[in-house]
Amino acid sequence: MQMTEIMDESAISRAITRISHEIIEKNKGVENLVLMGIQRRGVPLARRIAAKIKEVENTEIPVGILDITLYRDDLSLLNEHPVINGTEINFDIANKKVVLVDDVIYTGRTVRAAIDALMDINRPQMIQLAVMIDRGHRELPIRADYVGKNVPTSRSEIVHVNVKEIDGENSVTITNKE
Repeated sequence: MQMTEIMDESAISRAITRISHEIIEKNKGVENLVLMGIQRRGVPLARRIAAKIKEVENTEIPVGILDITLYRDDLSLLNEHPVINGTEINFDIANKKVVLVDDVIYTGRTVRAAIDALMDINRPQMIQLAVMIDRGHRELPIRADYVGKNVPTSRSEIVHVNVKEIDGENSVTITNKE
């Protein structure tokens, strides 16, 4: 199985910086803004974006953790006992601008599940999406507002976003599952 690195640590850092600036610009500042990391790798990415926004705007942005496991439309196809990592949101999202953060957008089904989970919690003013990698192949009409890198892939390829907090390194690689 051949693995190709498409982003190293510095490329990921630059993407986080760019995404952070785009979020500030698009929202005309950070008033009523919250970030929501989708379990698992979206969480450290959301925390990094929040830290970068704090550097620029000198304002602390709340970061929540969203576990969408029970909202997945393929739950019955997963393990008989799915792993629940937990949702942690210590602030109200009502009338807030929520930026969902995830590592990779592929079919769009994870994002749909995340939107369902958010709506069960409360009704935000708006929901935006930030991803490190957009690999195409959408099955639902969903697109990211902020993208670290667009990576055209085949369906036989797997994109791995590695984050130091979980994987011990920061990188993005592609492997072919065939």
